[in-house]
Amino acid sequence: MLVVMKANATPEMIEAVVKSVTEMGLSAHPIPGANRTAIGVTGNKTQVHSDRLRVMPGVQDLVHVTEPYKLVGLDFHPERSVIDVAGVKFGGEELVFIGGPCSVEDRDTTLAIARKVRDAGGEVFRGGAFKPRTSPYSFQGYGEDALKTLDAVRSETGLRIVTEAIDPENLRLVAKYADMIQIGARNMQNFSLLREAGKSGKPVLLKRGMSSTVEEFLMAAEYVLSEGNPNVILCERGVRTFAAHTRNTMDLSAIPFVRSKSHLPIIADPSHGTGVRDMVAPLARAAIAVGADGLIVETHINPDQALSDGFQTVGSDVFAQIVDEASRIAPVVGRTVASRKSE
Repeated sequence: MLVVMKANATPEMIEAVVKSVTEMGLSAHPIPGANRTAIGVTGNKTQVHSDRLRVMPGVQDLVHVTEPYKLVGLDFHPERSVIDVAGVKFGGEELVFIGGPCSVEDRDTTLAIARKVRDAGGEVFRGGAFKPRTSPYSFQGYGEDALKTLDAVRSETGLRIVTEAIDPENLRLVAKYADMIQIGARNMQNFSLLREAGKSGKPVLLKRGMSSTVEEFLMAAEYVLSEGNPNVILCERGVRTFAAHTRNTMDLSAIPFVRSKSHLPIIADPSHGTGVRDMVAPLARAAIAVGADGLIVETHINPDQALSDGFQTVGSDVFAQIVDEASRIAPVVGRTVASRKSE
């Protein structure tokens, strides 16, 4: 439910409504707007019927929200969110590009990749320190040593860091090093991990599960927001279908659909979305055209030598090409690219 306050409601009136909601055993989420404040009410198992709230001073209306996701929905938050990741803004006018290898490698190789990402116009560096893999015999990442390498990348290049956490205990270690915590596709419905990410307060990059509906995707984000962390960036990374010509099927329709339902930024991952190196750039162009707020791309100075997912990893030259092509598409969809604003 949404409690809409009058434009002239005082802070004391708003606080009184929050207190009343809390006394009902529910959670109150004040949402300041340009002209008035609304208060989101969550925690109810059924529809809230409360004449007690309706007659309180400063209350204009009560709106029952039909969508199961409340905090991520546009009813609670009609203005689009801009998420700040250590100074890099996701969801604003500028598109944001994230690049890096699937797995963090040795320090020299990782730094060489990072310099190429920075020089191409990337602002955030990705790289897995802990890798949940389908096979227990596959490379699982270098752990904290990899996190220290990512710290060195940030110090030398100025790139912000995003890397994946795979369980609640691991998340606390990742949060010490990363600017943004990634929750991967395999963990999208790991609810204890989502809650821990919410409690961390760190920006969260939440990837859609490979067999998840868009509603399930948004409900996963709701777990993070319900713990008091509004800083979530969604990521469409393809889903499993009957098709065999790609690793996954890139669901481009999910991007405009999510934007019609949620205020949260959404970026696209054309690397996992296709699993085919030569398809990454075309799908990246398409994702920007349908409204993605940015891209996350697996890139390497020598993709054929990458420790993991080399078959879907593009070279540094292709990453630069992707940023260049996005800068040409951006004006058509009312966006800009940071490195091209003055051109």
